[in-house]
Amino acid sequence: MQTSPPPFAGFEWMIAWRYLRARRAEGGVSVMTWISLVGITLAVFALIATLAVRSGFRAEFVDTILGSNAHVTVYNMAETRENGRLDRTMPDYAETAASVAEVPGVTRVAPLVKGQVMATANGRNAGVEVFGISADDLKTIPRIANPEEAQGDIARFNDGIAIGSGVARELGVGIGDSMRIISPDGVKTAFGTSPRVKAYQVTYIFTAGRYDIDRTRVYMPFAEAQSYFNREGVADELEVMVDDPETVDALVLPLLRAAGERAQVWTWRDSSGGFLRALEIEDNVMFIIMAILVLIAAMNIVSGLIMLVKNKGRDIGILRTMGLTEGAILRVFFICGAFTGLIGTALGVVLGCLFAIYVDPIFSVVNYLSGGGVWDPSIRGLYSVPAKLQLGDVISAIALSLGLSFVVTIFPARRAARMNPVEALRYE
Repeated sequence: MQTSPPPFAGFEWMIAWRYLRARRAEGGVSVMTWISLVGITLAVFALIATLAVRSGFRAEFVDTILGSNAHVTVYNMAETRENGRLDRTMPDYAETAASVAEVPGVTRVAPLVKGQVMATANGRNAGVEVFGISADDLKTIPRIANPEEAQGDIARFNDGIAIGSGVARELGVGIGDSMRIISPDGVKTAFGTSPRVKAYQVTYIFTAGRYDIDRTRVYMPFAEAQSYFNREGVADELEVMVDDPETVDALVLPLLRAAGERAQVWTWRDSSGGFLRALEIEDNVMFIIMAILVLIAAMNIVSGLIMLVKNKGRDIGILRTMGLTEGAILRVFFICGAFTGLIGTALGVVLGCLFAIYVDPIFSVVNYLSGGGVWDPSIRGLYSVPAKLQLGDVISAIALSLGLSFVVTIFPARRAARMNPVEALRYE
C-alpha cells in the first residue's frame, strides 16, 4: 500500500528553492523577492531600534530620578504662624527621621533644608536650588557620590559646596573657585528684609546625567544651610530612600503613620508619574506604528507570491497532474513566502541589535554629519541617546514579523493550491 509523503517533504523544499532563485527569464520573481527581503529587514530593524531606544530612555530616566532624588519625600502640612505666614518646617526632624527609618523597606532617611537662590560668579548669574544635607547622607546618593563624571573630592564637602556640572559651566567656576549665593529672604532690619549674600568655595562638581539636575542643583552642608536659610533647629523635609522603589506605593501608609499627624508624603511616582504615563502612551503608539510598517513590508511578500503563482501556472498544472495534492502545492508556495520573511527577520534582528549596541558612535557620526544639534539635552533631559536591548523586545519583534509573514503568505499559497490544472494547461 502506497502512503502519501509527509508534509514539508524534501521535494517541496526543493521546488520552493528552485522558484526562489529562478531568474526572471525563467518565470521567477527574484526582484520582488529582494524587495520583500529588504522591506522586512528594514521594518524589523526599525522596530527593534525603536523598542531599544524606548526601553533605554525609560530606564535611564527612571535611574536618574531614583539615583539623584528622594524615593519618598516626607514633609509637614502648613501651619499658620503668629505673623500670619505659613510654616511647613519640621522642628522634631531628628525624632521623625528615626521613626521613619524603622519602617520595613526604608534604607535611609536624611533631613533636608531646601531653598531657591541666585548664584553668581565671574559676572554671570544662574538660578539654582540649594539642598542642605549632611556629608554622610550626600555620600549615599548614587548619582552624586558615583556620578558619570566628577571633579574635586566629595570628602571635602563640609569645607564648601557641591555643584552640578551645568552650574559650573554656566558660571565659569571650577574646583577651588568661590561663588556667591544670594537669597532674598535674608537679614531682618528696621528697614525690612535685606538679601543675604555669602560666598562659598566649590569643593566638588558632579555630573548626575540629567541636564535639569546638573544645571540647577547645589548641595550645602546641613548646618550651614540651616543658618543661611534661617532654619535654625528645623528641617524642611525628610528625604527617604527605599530598597524597592517600584513598590513605593505600598509604603505610603506606614510612612504616614510613622511620621506623625501633620505628615504628608510625596513619592517619586507622584512627581514623575505624568511623564511616565505619557511615555508609556507614546511607547504603545510607536509600537503600533512600527507594527504597521512590518505589515506593509510583509504585504510585499503577497505581491511577489501572486506574481510567482501567475508565472508558474503551467508548472502548477503539471505538478498537479503528476499527483501533487493541493496541500503540497500550498506548502511549496508557503515555503517561498515564509523563507523570505524568515531571512528578512533574521537580518533585521542583527541590524537592530547592532544599532542598540553601537548607538553612541552611530549618533556621533550623525551629529557630526548634520553639524551638531541632533540631540539637545536641554529639551530631552539626557545627554545622549539611551538604548537598552531587552530579550522581550527582540522576541516581540521576531514574533510579530514572522507571524505577519506567515499569515499573509497563506492567501496566495491557497490560490496556487486551488488552481484548476486543466485551466492552467489549456493554453499551453
